[in-house]
This record gives sequence, C-alpha cells and structure tokens, in this order.
Amino acid sequence: MQIKILYEDDYILVLDKPSGLMVHADGRSKEPTLSDWINENYPKLAEVGEEQTLQNGEKIKRPGIVHRLDRDTSGVILVAKTKESFEFLKEQFQNRKVQKIYNAVVWDNFSEDKMEGVIDKPIGRSASDFRRWSAEYGAKGEMREAVTEYKVLGQNKDFAYLEARPKTGRTHQIRVHLKAISHPVVCDKLYSSKECTPNKCLGFERLALHAFSIQFRLPDNTDITVESPLPKEFEEAKVVLES
Repeated sequence: MQIKILYEDDYILVLDKPSGLMVHADGRSKEPTLSDWINENYPKLAEVGEEQTLQNGEKIKRPGIVHRLDRDTSGVILVAKTKESFEFLKEQFQNRKVQKIYNAVVWDNFSEDKMEGVIDKPIGRSASDFRRWSAEYGAKGEMREAVTEYKVLGQNKDFAYLEARPKTGRTHQIRVHLKAISHPVVCDKLYSSKECTPNKCLGFERLALHAFSIQFRLPDNTDITVESPLPKEFEEAKVVLES
C-alpha cells in the first residue's frame, strides 16, 4: 500500500487516502485498510483513539483516527499520534471548529439562482435500503441535523463541478444531500441510478467525491490547513466544466 503523507509533526499525521480503500475493517471484508497501514508503519498508535463495535459485534481499534471518509472518497484524513492530541482534535470536531472542503462532480446543471446555497435537511435511515441514508420524505428512525454549503465552480448541460462544505458530520452526508436536491454525485453506486462509464462520465470510474482540504488547530494553538492534490479525473473535469 502506497499512502502519501501530506503533513506530520509530533501531534498528528495527515494522510492522503486513495479512493477504494476502507479506513478500517467492516467485519465482512478481509481486504487491507488504512488502519492496517497505520498499524504497520506507526505501531505506537495502536493505543491511540477509540474502540469501535462493528455491526457483527466485533470490536476493533481505530489507531489514532479522529474522523472517517467513505471507502470510495479520496483525500485528506487526520490521524492523532498521541492520546492528548486525539482528545484535542475530537473536541474540535464535536464543536464544529474543523472546516472541511470537498470537491464533487454531480449530474445535471444548476439554474442561475441555485449556483450556491445551503442544504439544511435532517438525515435519517432510508426506508428502502438498509445501506443508505436519506434526507427525503419517508426517511425513518432518528432524524439528525445535517447542513451542507455548496458552490458551483463550473458546469455544462450534463454535469456540475462543486465545492461542498459540510457543517455537520453525518454518514454519507454530502452524497445524501446532493441526491436530495436531485444532483447525485457521479459514479455513486449507492445513491444514483444513472449508468456510469468513463466515456459517459468525464473519465470517472470511481465516486466523484474528493476531500480537498481540512483546517483545524494543533495542540500548540497553531491553525493549519492541509490540502490533498486533486486526482487526475478531477483536474480534467474541472478544466472541462470551468471553460
């Protein structure tokens, strides 16, 4: 596994997660995870972080991982190197002090009055598929507050290139919110029914969602922003849609 380190100091490690790599085991698959890479390269982090119980009841350790990215989302992910920095970062996430910017390519274009906006829609469970979440009519279970800001950076008649800023941290939040406004993320097999092939989808064969940057405070009170370079598909789509 080749994992790029975007930033590292005594407190934290910021990694560039590739699309298709799970952050930690799910109890079903035996494939490698980002946690495996951390355990191999930073064994002292095994006791940093919190234990998680999987759906099958198995308990796993998440070595220093403060937040998560979906398997098929690429980009920046934070890892704490000490218990103190873990708690420090966890508090920032809980109090919504961490600022994250995602880039996404979505289906269909936006009208002039919708080129930027705020999606303020609570998220619950999908009534039709246990794997999915929903911000639409018919969602079931506890409806949790979810807010996403977005801005269209470029578009044509078929696609739009967005900057998305989640203000809350719900599972699949950006994907669910964009589906709820009828602009699902390109190549999202879970939330879009549209067929996705490279020829039809600006070269994308993977989920067109990338965690571009994260801004937070270090334990020494230094504010820092770390960016993940855009993958090739995003660079190319951005040129096409911004032209």
